[in-house]
Amino acid sequence: MRSEKNSDYNVVVYCASSNQLRPVFTQAATRLGELLAQNGITCVNGAGKEGLMGALNDAVLQHGGRVKGIIPRFMSDAGWGHDELTELVVTETIHERKALMADTADAVVALPGGMGTLEELAEILTWKQLGLSHHPIILLNVDHYYDPLLAFFDKMISERFMRDDFRRMWLVADTPEEVISLLQNYPEWNPTFGKYTRKEL
Repeated sequence: MRSEKNSDYNVVVYCASSNQLRPVFTQAATRLGELLAQNGITCVNGAGKEGLMGALNDAVLQHGGRVKGIIPRFMSDAGWGHDELTELVVTETIHERKALMADTADAVVALPGGMGTLEELAEILTWKQLGLSHHPIILLNVDHYYDPLLAFFDKMISERFMRDDFRRMWLVADTPEEVISLLQNYPEWNPTFGKYTRKEL
């Protein structure tokens, strides 16, 4: 990402929709939303109005930024969607939602989250491993939330379920400010590391 503002740059953010979280997580989501808006980055997420996703969306909008929400119809019909997003896309299935989010992404940030966030993160990392994606993937490790997952990644590598080169598939930030710095200065991913790399990448 260039250092100047670029509203064509889309960052997909995976995060929790639970409201029963410690304030440190909500504060990080709010600050990330503020920084995305200030840097002219379009925030793309699951269009939720609750939990970290709601805090993120509210912060982006309050600071004049853009949010593109992508939500499957059953969630929209259940009233889970945020009502004031810049753009809202309703898909027929959750699988279509995930594919569209991945296709839209210039980068991915994973805030702390539950099973859904973990599943989305694992999928996009797998796509990168297979050479289907080459964009930066950043884990925002608020209050060391992702330390156990990072240790599990180390275990995968030490047991040779994953090559050591694949450590470069993800980046880790401790603060929202560091996320923005990594987006502006992320190291180039060499797709030749992938198992099945498409030549055009």
